[in-house]
Amino acid sequence: MKRAAPVTALGLATALPAAAHGLGFAGLLSKSNKEDLPPIMLSVGKPIAEAPLMPKSGAACELEINSDGTGEPGLEGANFLRAIWINGIVISKLEIRPYGIESVEFDDEGTMEIEFIAIRPGPYVLRQPGSTGEGQRMTIAIQQR
Repeated sequence: MKRAAPVTALGLATALPAAAHGLGFAGLLSKSNKEDLPPIMLSVGKPIAEAPLMPKSGAACELEINSDGTGEPGLEGANFLRAIWINGIVISKLEIRPYGIESVEFDDEGTMEIEFIAIRPGPYVLRQPGSTGEGQRMTIAIQQR
């Protein structure tokens, strides 16, 4: 009786991408699972968003956050930021792969993109730190898939 060759980590690491390429990606990696959310504009005295964002749980999402440079606006929302898995944050073509974040802040005009997987369904709030107005907060409601 012939024995099968042992599977090594290197053999598995090289075989899986080749197999995935031939079969097409599925699940979280598929292009059909990606959601581009409407961009957010941070500007002193203006609402953050016109309507709630509603990504689906399990979806790969990309959220663009812009600042027009008026003041030093930021966003905080630890509950939302813990309900997602952050794949990366891109700022001026620099990619950051954080374990997690609680808030972001702009010191000047610019754009950042946050790529994440929506995990835990529910309503969450992002708001500008220290603000109390309704326009300085927005709802992100992760929908059950």
